[in-house]
Amino acid sequence: MNPKNPALDLTRRKFVGSCCAAVGATGMLSTLSQLRLIGASAADSLPGVTTAATTTDYKALVCLFLAGGNDANNLIIPTDAATYAAYAAARTAIAIPQASVLPLSPRTSDGRSFGLHPSATGLQTLFGQGKLALLANVGTLIAPATLADFQAQRNLPPQLFSHNDQQVEWQSSVPDKPFTTGWGGRLADLVNSTNSNSRISMSISLNGNNSFQVGNTVSQYAVDPTGAIRVSVASGSPLNNVRYTAQKDLLTQTQNNLFQTAFAGLSGGAINDSELLNSILSATPPFTTQFPAQTSVSSQLQMIARLIAAAPQFGLKRQIFFARIGGWDLHTGQLPAHATLFTQVSQALSAFYAATAELGVANQVTTFTASDFGRTLNTNGDGSDHGWGSHHLVMGGAVAGGDIYGRMPSLRLGGPDDTGRGRWLPSTSVDEYNSTLATWFGVTPTNLATVLPNIGRFAKPNLGFLG
Repeated sequence: MNPKNPALDLTRRKFVGSCCAAVGATGMLSTLSQLRLIGASAADSLPGVTTAATTTDYKALVCLFLAGGNDANNLIIPTDAATYAAYAAARTAIAIPQASVLPLSPRTSDGRSFGLHPSATGLQTLFGQGKLALLANVGTLIAPATLADFQAQRNLPPQLFSHNDQQVEWQSSVPDKPFTTGWGGRLADLVNSTNSNSRISMSISLNGNNSFQVGNTVSQYAVDPTGAIRVSVASGSPLNNVRYTAQKDLLTQTQNNLFQTAFAGLSGGAINDSELLNSILSATPPFTTQFPAQTSVSSQLQMIARLIAAAPQFGLKRQIFFARIGGWDLHTGQLPAHATLFTQVSQALSAFYAATAELGVANQVTTFTASDFGRTLNTNGDGSDHGWGSHHLVMGGAVAGGDIYGRMPSLRLGGPDDTGRGRWLPSTSVDEYNSTLATWFGVTPTNLATVLPNIGRFAKPNLGFLG
């Protein structure tokens, strides 16, 4: 209340109410919760980054999350006669015909031969060019595990076949403790001091809030494929732009209490920062590289490429991105749906790599996939069910590509890697996968445990797929 003029206070509250109605109160609050994060990258200097990481040029990590649990048994497919026969016998109706598998020639071999899903032509090309590596049989682990451990239910990650739990465990890389932060968030906290004078957060999501980028000091900031999320006015009234401008002006005025002041500062700053980001993005020249139209994953990666192009203007030397494509929980109708998904991912990743090459930063951007889990080798008739270990993609100019890292499972039901129905016991931990990425990003060996608290339990903190 304004004690000197209650009528003035009532008029102000009515005016604010009308402005909020114009933009939509619920939508405004939701948008502001995202917009406030744009300036959240300012954090205390933190130790643990190599000298090279603080003095050389830009680096970015891009996580592409395949939500729902990708059936990687139909991503990397055996082509030698004996292994393909075991694969086809278990997969039956969802087996990919051997003649249609895209052949690969990895630099090393375990005596078997493998290829890619027939829709992944772009990935095949990148692999042949040495820009894409395949990582075999990765999964959440508390510590190295054996089949005997699984059978005794000993030292296993909780809720192994649950979508929500496994998504969080993949993104936190601490499966044996309640969730507090994601490994990408801890990584951002550690290296953020590299981004002196930054104007936006180094941690940007193209698909809303996620566990991966939750940190203690650096907050994730959500951007959509068209740019920064903004408070927009409702359509249909010529007065709405006037109301929007008036609302911005009102937020700069002195408020009557701490709550109003905090809300006004948050709201006004968020709106201004959103306009700044969109202004910088609008000034970046278009790519010669053509991205596939009308797919979510392509739109997300294209915006990430635009944000990378604008990084110098944002004052950023390190960035961490999150993109997501859903639809992988294919208990039924797997063959046609999988073909569409692999086409979209293959084409989008190919375009994204080409865009980073066009920008001259291909060696400084590493893109990697993650997913809830793998899926059963045997079929339920028209699809597959929740599994454990899975195969993943790592792409970039710094990647020692053209090879399969880790150990492919036996692809035999009841074999040495099978916990049941072809749910593969992981031979590589999520921690080892993430540790290799974090090391490339600039984290020193002595500080890896800050980002990945369980890494000391595993034998290979660096899997060698990044130079």
